[in-house]
Amino acid sequence: MSSTDTAPALPADVRVGVIGVGQMGADHVERIARRIKGARVAVVTDYFRDKAQQIADSVPGCRVAESPEELIAADDVDAVLIASPGAFHKDQAIACIEAGKAVLCEKPLAMNPEDAYAVVEAEKASGGQYVSLGFMRRFDREYAELKDAIDSGELGEISILNCKHRNATTLPGFVDSMMVYDSAVHEIDAIHYFLDEPIREVQAILPVPGPRAAEGQHDPMLLLFRTASGRIVTDELYVNTDSGYEVRTEVLGSQGIATIGTEVHRVTTQKPGGQWGGSIPADFRPRFIDAYDAEVQAWVAAVADGTNIAARSARAWDGYLAAATCEAAEKALTAGTFVPVTVRPRP
Repeated sequence: MSSTDTAPALPADVRVGVIGVGQMGADHVERIARRIKGARVAVVTDYFRDKAQQIADSVPGCRVAESPEELIAADDVDAVLIASPGAFHKDQAIACIEAGKAVLCEKPLAMNPEDAYAVVEAEKASGGQYVSLGFMRRFDREYAELKDAIDSGELGEISILNCKHRNATTLPGFVDSMMVYDSAVHEIDAIHYFLDEPIREVQAILPVPGPRAAEGQHDPMLLLFRTASGRIVTDELYVNTDSGYEVRTEVLGSQGIATIGTEVHRVTTQKPGGQWGGSIPADFRPRFIDAYDAEVQAWVAAVADGTNIAARSARAWDGYLAAATCEAAEKALTAGTFVPVTVRPRP
């Protein structure tokens, strides 16, 4: 290149606004500021103004907006990450769509199927693609490899999926419905992701509660799903194991069986007397930190190139399917039989 040639300008960093800087939002701010390439946190907002200011002060060049509406409309925000309580997601996601700004919304998309469908309709009416939903497992290495194995036909015809979702403890007030909406929702999205077909019906089986179950809580719990093609999926939920965080998926195919999530012991030790042991993550964040990083990095890259939504990302329609399935699963807690999943036509 001669001295008279002009080098192409490097693309500017995507300026991200973060709505809600509680546990998840603060994690995302740290992620974007320290580990994500091509983006910076430009604006944050939170109901607790002092918390928002504290987070903004930790990131060079970041400021505080007085409200989500102000942040979404801001000229120095190119894309929005929503980490506010779920009750606000619908209105905030629609505001982002109307502003023409890409949004990565933590789950749930909305608190009920009707509100989730409203987001789907708003995006359709806009004529663009703006909404990515934060089902981070789609970006986990093991999940991605299993998805590719299923899609390639390597495992043959899939007949059964067995899922397990275990937590060490739950907070007070974590009732059965929260086991559906906070825990099983991830397996529900994984079913749609792996099998690429909707769930038609769901049944809940409630065993005798375990020794650490809270009063009125059925823990462990088993959910049975039947998909459109007749495949069966089991989801074992055990949220008070007093040990750690584990998620596993086993796929039974006509040409093989595949299992992910077994490598929970990152380091194992051998001790005198034949004892051995290791460590299990205390919660979901250490287990899926790489998936969260990959999800946000892919989203930033999609925003930068104008596509707005990464290839593996869950979309608004996936959020609606999850909401509709969770509603049926909640009804199944007391139905004692399979409950159909009611899904409206895709716009």
